[in-house]
Amino acid sequence: MENEQIIPAPTDTPAPSVPDSPTPIPGRTSLTEIIVVTSGKGGVGKTTTSASLAVGLARRGKKVAVIDFDVGLRNLDLIMGCERRVVYDFVNVIHEECTLRQALIKDKRHETLYVLAASQTRDKDALSKEGVERVLKELSEDGFDYIVCDSPAGIEKGASLAMYFADRAIVVVNPEVSSVRDSDRILGLLASKTRRAELGNGPVEQHLLLTRYNPDRVAGGDMMGVDDVKEILGIEVLGVIPESPGVLTASNAGVPVILDDSSPAGQAYDDAVARLSGETRPMRFLDAQKKGFLARIFGS
Repeated sequence: MENEQIIPAPTDTPAPSVPDSPTPIPGRTSLTEIIVVTSGKGGVGKTTTSASLAVGLARRGKKVAVIDFDVGLRNLDLIMGCERRVVYDFVNVIHEECTLRQALIKDKRHETLYVLAASQTRDKDALSKEGVERVLKELSEDGFDYIVCDSPAGIEKGASLAMYFADRAIVVVNPEVSSVRDSDRILGLLASKTRRAELGNGPVEQHLLLTRYNPDRVAGGDMMGVDDVKEILGIEVLGVIPESPGVLTASNAGVPVILDDSSPAGQAYDDAVARLSGETRPMRFLDAQKKGFLARIFGS
Protein backbone atom coordinates (compact mmCIF):
# COMPACT_ATOMS: atom_id res chain seq x y z
CA MET A 1 0.00 0.00 0.00
CA GLU A 2 1.17 3.48 -0.75
CA ASN A 3 3.03 5.10 2.13
CA GLU A 4 3.58 8.67 1.01
CA GLN A 5 5.03 10.81 3.78
CA ILE A 6 6.45 13.82 1.92
CA ILE A 7 4.92 17.27 2.29
CA PRO A 8 4.37 18.95 -1.08
CA ALA A 9 5.83 22.38 -1.70
CA PRO A 10 3.74 25.16 -0.18
CA THR A 11 1.04 26.51 -2.46
CA ASP A 12 0.23 30.14 -3.15
CA THR A 13 -3.26 29.71 -1.72
CA PRO A 14 -3.78 32.49 0.84
CA ALA A 15 -4.31 31.41 4.42
CA PRO A 16 -7.77 32.01 5.89
CA SER A 17 -8.49 35.06 7.94
CA VAL A 18 -9.21 34.43 11.60
CA PRO A 19 -11.21 36.41 14.15
CA ASP A 20 -8.15 37.10 16.31
CA SER A 21 -4.44 37.02 15.58
CA PRO A 22 -3.09 33.47 15.73
CA THR A 23 -1.02 32.11 18.56
CA PRO A 24 2.29 34.03 18.56
CA ILE A 25 4.75 31.15 18.19
CA PRO A 26 8.11 32.76 17.41
CA GLY A 27 9.04 32.36 13.77
CA ARG A 28 5.57 31.58 12.44
CA THR A 29 5.38 32.91 8.92
CA SER A 30 1.72 32.37 8.06
CA LEU A 31 -1.73 32.73 9.60
CA THR A 32 -1.94 29.06 10.47
CA GLU A 33 -4.87 28.48 12.82
CA ILE A 34 -4.40 25.92 15.58
CA ILE A 35 -7.60 24.18 16.67
CA VAL A 36 -7.74 21.90 19.70
CA VAL A 37 -10.53 19.34 20.02
CA THR A 38 -10.92 18.72 23.73
CA SER A 39 -13.23 17.53 26.52
CA GLY A 40 -13.20 16.86 30.22
CA LYS A 41 -14.51 13.31 29.88
CA GLY A 42 -13.32 10.41 27.75
CA GLY A 43 -15.43 8.57 25.22
CA VAL A 44 -17.42 11.58 24.01
CA GLY A 45 -16.22 11.49 20.38
CA LYS A 46 -13.17 13.77 20.27
CA THR A 47 -11.18 11.68 17.80
CA THR A 48 -14.21 11.18 15.56
CA THR A 49 -14.68 14.96 15.69
CA SER A 50 -11.00 15.69 14.97
CA ALA A 51 -11.00 13.39 11.94
CA SER A 52 -14.24 14.78 10.53
CA LEU A 53 -13.19 18.37 11.17
CA ALA A 54 -9.85 17.85 9.40
CA VAL A 55 -11.51 16.14 6.43
CA GLY A 56 -14.20 18.82 6.22
CA LEU A 57 -11.62 21.61 6.11
CA ALA A 58 -9.52 19.75 3.53
CA ARG A 59 -12.62 19.26 1.35
CA ARG A 60 -12.91 23.05 1.33
CA GLY A 61 -9.45 23.34 -0.20
CA LYS A 62 -7.50 24.02 3.00
CA LYS A 63 -4.14 22.47 3.79
CA VAL A 64 -4.66 20.62 7.07
CA ALA A 65 -2.55 18.62 9.52
CA VAL A 66 -4.27 16.62 12.25
CA ILE A 67 -2.13 15.52 15.22
CA ASP A 68 -2.92 12.79 17.75
CA PHE A 69 -1.84 13.98 21.23
CA ASP A 70 -3.15 10.86 22.98
CA VAL A 71 0.25 9.25 23.50
CA GLY A 72 -0.01 5.59 24.55
CA LEU A 73 -3.39 4.92 22.95
CA ARG A 74 -3.29 6.16 19.33
CA ASN A 75 -6.75 6.02 17.77
CA LEU A 76 -6.67 8.82 15.20
CA ASP A 77 -4.82 6.78 12.56
CA LEU A 78 -7.42 4.01 12.89
CA ILE A 79 -10.32 6.35 12.22
CA MET A 80 -8.39 7.98 9.36
CA GLY A 81 -7.69 4.53 7.87
CA CYS A 82 -3.90 4.89 7.78
CA GLU A 83 -2.80 2.73 10.73
CA ARG A 84 -0.71 0.41 8.53
CA ARG A 85 1.20 3.32 7.11
CA VAL A 86 2.53 4.63 10.43
CA VAL A 87 6.33 4.35 10.44
CA TYR A 88 7.26 7.34 12.59
CA ASP A 89 5.06 9.16 15.09
CA PHE A 90 4.65 12.46 16.94
CA VAL A 91 7.06 11.46 19.73
CA ASN A 92 9.72 10.42 17.20
CA VAL A 93 9.54 13.93 15.72
CA ILE A 94 9.69 15.64 19.11
CA HIS A 95 12.75 13.57 20.11
CA GLU A 96 14.33 14.28 16.70
CA GLU A 97 14.46 10.58 15.82
CA CYS A 98 13.04 11.47 12.41
CA THR A 99 12.00 14.58 10.52
CA LEU A 100 8.45 15.90 10.42
CA ARG A 101 8.35 15.15 6.71
CA GLN A 102 9.09 11.50 7.42
CA ALA A 103 6.33 11.20 10.02
CA LEU A 104 3.46 12.98 8.26
CA ILE A 105 1.14 10.62 6.42
CA LYS A 106 -0.71 11.97 3.41
CA ASP A 107 -4.40 11.10 3.41
CA LYS A 108 -5.42 8.73 0.63
CA ARG A 109 -8.57 10.69 -0.19
CA HIS A 110 -7.47 14.33 0.07
CA GLU A 111 -4.29 15.83 -1.35
CA THR A 112 -4.07 18.58 1.26
CA LEU A 113 -4.65 16.50 4.42
CA TYR A 114 -1.90 14.97 6.57
CA VAL A 115 -1.96 12.84 9.73
CA LEU A 116 0.65 12.78 12.51
CA ALA A 117 0.02 9.68 14.63
CA ALA A 118 0.64 9.28 18.35
CA SER A 119 3.05 6.75 19.82
CA GLN A 120 1.67 3.55 21.32
CA THR A 121 4.86 2.69 23.19
CA ARG A 122 5.64 5.92 25.08
CA ASP A 123 3.85 7.75 27.88
CA LYS A 124 2.61 11.32 28.15
CA ASP A 125 5.94 12.52 29.59
CA ALA A 126 7.51 11.92 26.17
CA LEU A 127 5.87 15.17 25.05
CA SER A 128 7.50 18.51 25.82
CA LYS A 129 6.31 22.07 25.37
CA GLU A 130 9.45 22.93 23.38
CA GLY A 131 9.02 19.92 21.12
CA VAL A 132 5.35 20.61 20.45
CA GLU A 133 6.13 24.25 19.72
CA ARG A 134 8.83 23.24 17.22
CA VAL A 135 6.45 20.88 15.37
CA LEU A 136 3.69 23.51 15.19
CA LYS A 137 6.15 26.14 13.98
CA GLU A 138 7.44 23.84 11.22
CA LEU A 139 3.92 23.06 10.05
CA SER A 140 3.17 26.77 9.97
CA GLU A 141 6.28 27.44 7.92
CA ASP A 142 5.21 24.70 5.49
CA GLY A 143 2.06 26.66 4.69
CA PHE A 144 -0.61 24.72 6.53
CA ASP A 145 -3.87 26.61 6.92
CA TYR A 146 -5.09 24.58 9.89
CA ILE A 147 -3.54 22.32 12.52
CA VAL A 148 -6.11 20.19 14.34
CA CYS A 149 -4.92 18.87 17.71
CA ASP A 150 -6.79 15.76 18.86
CA SER A 151 -6.48 16.01 22.64
CA PRO A 152 -6.76 13.25 25.23
CA ALA A 153 -9.50 13.74 27.78
CA GLY A 154 -8.98 15.51 31.07
CA ILE A 155 -6.22 17.78 32.31
CA GLU A 156 -3.04 15.66 32.19
CA LYS A 157 0.09 16.66 30.27
CA GLY A 158 -0.97 15.61 26.78
CA ALA A 159 -4.24 17.50 27.10
CA SER A 160 -2.61 20.65 28.49
CA LEU A 161 -0.03 20.69 25.68
CA ALA A 162 -2.72 20.13 23.05
CA MET A 163 -4.58 23.23 24.20
CA TYR A 164 -1.62 25.44 25.17
CA PHE A 165 -0.90 26.84 21.68
CA ALA A 166 -4.52 26.85 20.45
CA ASP A 167 -6.25 29.74 18.72
CA ARG A 168 -9.61 28.00 18.82
CA ALA A 169 -11.12 25.17 20.87
CA ILE A 170 -13.87 22.73 20.02
CA VAL A 171 -15.22 21.45 23.35
CA VAL A 172 -16.92 18.11 22.74
CA VAL A 173 -19.70 17.29 25.19
CA ASN A 174 -22.28 14.54 25.56
CA PRO A 175 -25.61 15.93 26.84
CA GLU A 176 -25.25 14.37 30.29
CA VAL A 177 -24.41 15.91 33.66
CA SER A 178 -20.97 14.32 34.17
CA SER A 179 -19.72 15.30 30.71
CA VAL A 180 -20.98 18.87 31.05
CA ARG A 181 -19.50 19.26 34.55
CA ASP A 182 -16.06 18.02 33.45
CA SER A 183 -16.09 20.27 30.39
CA ASP A 184 -16.67 23.31 32.60
CA ARG A 185 -13.23 22.62 34.09
CA ILE A 186 -11.72 22.56 30.60
CA LEU A 187 -13.21 25.97 29.85
CA GLY A 188 -11.44 27.34 32.90
CA LEU A 189 -8.11 25.98 31.70
CA LEU A 190 -8.64 27.40 28.22
CA ALA A 191 -9.19 30.82 29.77
CA SER A 192 -6.08 30.73 31.97
CA LYS A 193 -3.54 28.05 31.00
CA THR A 194 -2.83 28.83 27.34
CA ARG A 195 -0.19 30.92 25.63
CA ARG A 196 -2.83 33.42 24.53
CA ALA A 197 -3.81 33.92 28.19
CA GLU A 198 -0.19 34.24 29.31
CA LEU A 199 0.56 36.91 26.69
CA GLY A 200 -2.70 38.80 27.25
CA ASN A 201 -3.90 38.17 23.69
CA GLY A 202 -7.45 37.39 24.68
CA PRO A 203 -9.04 34.01 25.33
CA VAL A 204 -8.95 31.03 23.03
CA GLU A 205 -12.12 31.17 20.94
CA GLN A 206 -14.41 28.43 22.25
CA HIS A 207 -17.12 26.44 20.50
CA LEU A 208 -19.43 23.79 21.90
CA LEU A 209 -20.08 20.57 19.97
CA LEU A 210 -22.75 18.22 21.32
CA THR A 211 -22.37 14.58 20.32
CA ARG A 212 -24.61 11.51 20.65
CA TYR A 213 -27.66 13.75 20.84
CA ASN A 214 -31.01 11.97 20.93
CA PRO A 215 -34.04 14.27 20.56
CA ASP A 216 -36.45 11.55 21.69
CA ARG A 217 -34.59 11.12 24.97
CA VAL A 218 -34.45 14.90 25.42
CA ALA A 219 -38.22 15.10 24.89
CA GLY A 220 -38.67 12.33 27.45
CA GLY A 221 -36.56 14.14 30.03
CA ASP A 222 -33.79 11.50 29.97
CA MET A 223 -31.14 13.72 28.36
CA MET A 224 -30.13 17.37 28.61
CA GLY A 225 -31.26 19.62 25.78
CA VAL A 226 -29.07 21.96 23.74
CA ASP A 227 -30.26 25.04 25.62
CA ASP A 228 -29.58 23.34 28.97
CA VAL A 229 -25.96 22.60 28.06
CA LYS A 230 -25.44 26.01 26.50
CA GLU A 231 -26.78 27.75 29.60
CA ILE A 232 -24.48 25.82 31.95
CA LEU A 233 -21.29 26.21 29.90
CA GLY A 234 -21.99 29.66 28.51
CA ILE A 235 -20.51 29.18 25.04
CA GLU A 236 -22.09 29.08 21.59
CA VAL A 237 -23.02 25.78 19.98
CA LEU A 238 -21.08 24.99 16.81
CA GLY A 239 -22.95 21.82 16.03
CA VAL A 240 -25.16 19.02 17.31
CA ILE A 241 -24.23 15.51 16.20
CA PRO A 242 -27.14 13.07 16.48
CA GLU A 243 -26.71 9.62 17.95
CA SER A 244 -26.16 7.39 14.92
CA PRO A 245 -24.93 3.84 14.25
CA GLY A 246 -23.16 5.30 11.22
CA VAL A 247 -20.45 6.74 13.50
CA LEU A 248 -19.32 3.31 14.73
CA THR A 249 -19.63 1.78 11.27
CA ALA A 250 -17.48 4.52 9.76
CA SER A 251 -14.86 4.29 12.52
CA ASN A 252 -14.55 0.53 12.13
CA ALA A 253 -14.07 1.00 8.39
CA GLY A 254 -11.36 3.64 8.84
CA VAL A 255 -13.49 6.29 7.13
CA PRO A 256 -14.31 9.58 8.91
CA VAL A 257 -18.09 9.74 9.25
CA ILE A 258 -18.26 13.15 7.57
CA LEU A 259 -17.62 11.31 4.29
CA ASP A 260 -20.89 9.38 4.70
CA ASP A 261 -23.34 11.81 3.14
CA SER A 262 -26.26 9.51 3.92
CA SER A 263 -25.57 9.52 7.67
CA PRO A 264 -27.24 12.19 9.81
CA ALA A 265 -24.03 12.35 11.86
CA GLY A 266 -21.98 12.91 8.70
CA GLN A 267 -24.33 15.67 7.58
CA ALA A 268 -24.22 17.30 11.02
CA TYR A 269 -20.41 17.30 11.01
CA ASP A 270 -20.40 18.93 7.59
CA ASP A 271 -22.75 21.60 8.94
CA ALA A 272 -20.39 22.20 11.87
CA VAL A 273 -17.36 22.59 9.60
CA ALA A 274 -19.32 25.01 7.43
CA ARG A 275 -20.16 27.14 10.48
CA LEU A 276 -16.54 27.01 11.60
CA SER A 277 -15.61 28.33 8.15
CA GLY A 278 -17.97 31.28 8.49
CA GLU A 279 -21.04 29.92 6.68
CA THR A 280 -24.54 30.22 8.10
CA ARG A 281 -26.45 26.95 8.38
CA PRO A 282 -29.52 26.09 10.45
CA MET A 283 -29.20 23.51 13.21
CA ARG A 284 -30.67 20.18 12.21
CA PHE A 285 -31.55 16.94 14.02
CA LEU A 286 -32.82 18.73 17.13
CA ASP A 287 -36.49 17.71 17.09
CA ALA A 288 -37.98 14.40 18.14
CA GLN A 289 -39.72 12.51 15.39
CA LYS A 290 -43.48 12.53 15.65
CA LYS A 291 -44.95 9.04 15.87
CA GLY A 292 -47.73 8.03 13.53
CA PHE A 293 -51.13 6.86 14.73
CA LEU A 294 -50.30 3.13 14.68
CA ALA A 295 -46.98 3.68 16.43
CA ARG A 296 -48.75 5.57 19.22
CA ILE A 297 -51.37 2.83 19.57
CA PHE A 298 -48.90 -0.07 19.66
CA GLY A 299 -46.11 1.77 21.47
CA SER A 300 -43.44 1.23 18.82
